[in-house]
Amino acid sequence: MSLIVTGTIGIDTIHTPSGEVRKDVLGGSAAYFAAAASFYGTVRMVAAVGDDLPSSHMQTLGMFPRIDTGGLEVRKGSKTFRWGGKYAENMDQRDTLFTELGVLIEEPPAVPPEFKDSAFIFLANTAPAVQLQMLEQFPRRVMAVADTMDLWINTARSDLEALIRRVDGLVLNYDEAEMFSGKRNTIRAAKKILELGPKFVVVKKGEHGCLFIHRDGIAAMPAYPAEEVVDPTGAGDTFAGGMMGHIARVSERGLAEVPTSFDVVRRALAHGTVMASFTIESFSLDRLATLTQEQIDRRFDEFVDLTSVS
Repeated sequence: MSLIVTGTIGIDTIHTPSGEVRKDVLGGSAAYFAAAASFYGTVRMVAAVGDDLPSSHMQTLGMFPRIDTGGLEVRKGSKTFRWGGKYAENMDQRDTLFTELGVLIEEPPAVPPEFKDSAFIFLANTAPAVQLQMLEQFPRRVMAVADTMDLWINTARSDLEALIRRVDGLVLNYDEAEMFSGKRNTIRAAKKILELGPKFVVVKKGEHGCLFIHRDGIAAMPAYPAEEVVDPTGAGDTFAGGMMGHIARVSERGLAEVPTSFDVVRRALAHGTVMASFTIESFSLDRLATLTQEQIDRRFDEFVDLTSVS
């Protein structure tokens, strides 16, 4: 499966409403995405870390045998990206306590020559200029999707607009969609983004699921009804990993003639939702590391039953 993710590997410190603190756990968009996508096939990773990354974090990535870390650079003398956050009581809002960019202020990692034939590209959240630079590395791409955030809307809008014109899909939060478009209504906001060129926009709404706005239609996907949320960190990246993993798998098996079609992406959103529902059950990649295909299949069937109307 020629699926690739470009993004971050990080060291996180998480504060929960209960007062529990987990220090220096494995995080980063590329880590969460790749872990989720690996349940659908091999996923290539392009990212950079410093030599301060704990060996236990590399061992955790090694627990997912279908993550190809051939594009993961370990830079001597550099520092790994670090982030700390504290969640509110509803676990749907958080405050950033600190951010240490580390390797993110250095040159982006190189894409190995053997990765450049990748067909399915996910550009996880980073500076739009870097995402554009990465996108150019994949001349045989079939589908490219990007994630973004409010920081880039405020500080790098022209680069972000250039990126959106080049990708097939965009993933962002509802407030970011409204901020970018100037439209308070989420549907109108997403349709405004579609005018720049992408085929679809996925607007994440946390515990309320997501809205899917495609050139060929609109759909809503609820979140899986979790009884307990331990740590929501990485849920969005895991969601994207399940989504893109499913699309790449069915496309390369010949089961999806047009991977960006409304029906294919809508079903992929259900896979992303299910994968995210496991991530929030524990800290870091802990739950995904113990996950089985049987558990995924069972929860997916439950989710389909929950969302079907006869």
